[in-house]
Amino acid sequence: MTATQLMRMVRIPYSLRHVPCDSLYCLVDVPRSPEPGDVVVASVENVAKNSTLELNNGRRASLHEGDVIAAVFGNRYATLQFEGLVGRNEDACDLLSMGGLCGIVQSKHSKVAEPTRLRLLGAVADKHGRPLKMRDHHLKAATAQRWPHIAVVCGSSMNAGKTYTAMSIIKGLSKAGRNVAGIKLTGTATGKDTWSMLDAGASVALDFVDGGYPSTYMCGHDELLQLHHLLVGYAAAQSAEYVVVEIADGLLQRETAMLLQSPSFTSTVDSWIFAGGDPMAAESGVRMMRGWGVEPIAVSGALTMSSLNIREVDAATGVSCLRAKEIKDGALNALLDRKSTRNAASPLRMPA
Repeated sequence: MTATQLMRMVRIPYSLRHVPCDSLYCLVDVPRSPEPGDVVVASVENVAKNSTLELNNGRRASLHEGDVIAAVFGNRYATLQFEGLVGRNEDACDLLSMGGLCGIVQSKHSKVAEPTRLRLLGAVADKHGRPLKMRDHHLKAATAQRWPHIAVVCGSSMNAGKTYTAMSIIKGLSKAGRNVAGIKLTGTATGKDTWSMLDAGASVALDFVDGGYPSTYMCGHDELLQLHHLLVGYAAAQSAEYVVVEIADGLLQRETAMLLQSPSFTSTVDSWIFAGGDPMAAESGVRMMRGWGVEPIAVSGALTMSSLNIREVDAATGVSCLRAKEIKDGALNALLDRKSTRNAASPLRMPA
């Protein structure tokens, strides 16, 4: 099989949705020490944990041994799945996510199966023989007349209900006729969260892939801040009045803690909402945020499935604890509006 025939067979994952298909022209040697964003082609050797690949058009394709896929090296942090780092083991590596992230698993949750194994066939290059880098394919910086109200959803852990809370805020605002955008600022490439935001009524939904990143684990402070500015700026240029930003994982995760302790980031945020899995997590999370000078306007998340949980959180934190349905019905809108009015005369807080 020729390289040209091989490239025609390649399935393109969600993580590479900004890379034009005609840029995947030929194969060159895989770097001995790959870097985040290096694009490769691999064959599936053994299907295990990730048995599907999320394609660049959003469809989930079942994986079979022998399938040829494109993938991108990146780091992953997922307490309920894998921790993975950029790397290769000779001509093999692991599929770290259904969005097409690859690397080497360092640790995993005890209930999670072994990763799907890949055999590296080569690094992808363009027609000039230049290896493809994901960082070269992203949205361009946009300018806007005014900056929107920024509401950030953070939480206690993976699966605490952060995405559902963000989606509920978007639904509540969009039902009231507001132009609202959704942003997944940190995490690992997959489209399900941004599509949930679009389904809830977001006029535009973005994530770090739109900024040229396959994932954000091990990114530096300045990289995250520039990514934040790029995505919010693009949303603002689409006339978004509100931007709901979700930060992945929990407050103890490296990048989350870094952002919430960064005045350069927190000064851009108007409202904070915390999502918790249980009352103890909510009390601890709110207390930690207050220690960093950040005051949430509400608590929500998986814990709100129990009325007793809600009462405990109300008593322990003094912060309104709201169910998703209440938020979808607009229970947070008045609080968000008050914050917007108070900050309306504030100077522009996003850098040029």
